[in-house]
Amino acid sequence: MGRESFKSHRDLEVYQMAFDAAMQIFALSKKFPVEEKYSLTDQIRRASRSICANFAEAWRKRRYEAAFIAKLSDSEAETAETQTWIEFAVKCNYLDVETGRNLYRTYNSILGMLVTMIHNSDKWIIPSSLKKRG
Repeated sequence: MGRESFKSHRDLEVYQMAFDAAMQIFALSKKFPVEEKYSLTDQIRRASRSICANFAEAWRKRRYEAAFIAKLSDSEAETAETQTWIEFAVKCNYLDVETGRNLYRTYNSILGMLVTMIHNSDKWIIPSSLKKRG
């Protein structure tokens, strides 16, 4: 699929996967202990949602390759942070091991897609001939 096939960041698999995973984390984190509300619960929710927010910003910055890559890199960093919080949730017995593994694998897939976009950023940038129109 070429760049022209996508009307919005929401059309991309990486965004859909990250959004669904963030919603799964939200649902699962409702069961975390109340004493984690201002630490692990808030952190894992914030990081998982930030992946999507940074990706949406990256999509709107495709006119400028460096800005596009920077926001994708922010999204990549938030993905790694989310994986760290997943590890803590498993070690603290707030998530069962299998659920944690599945989430971690999902975020590995997201990381792979983000890295691929970064390494192939030229395929996503809006060409200068379109910058004036779009």
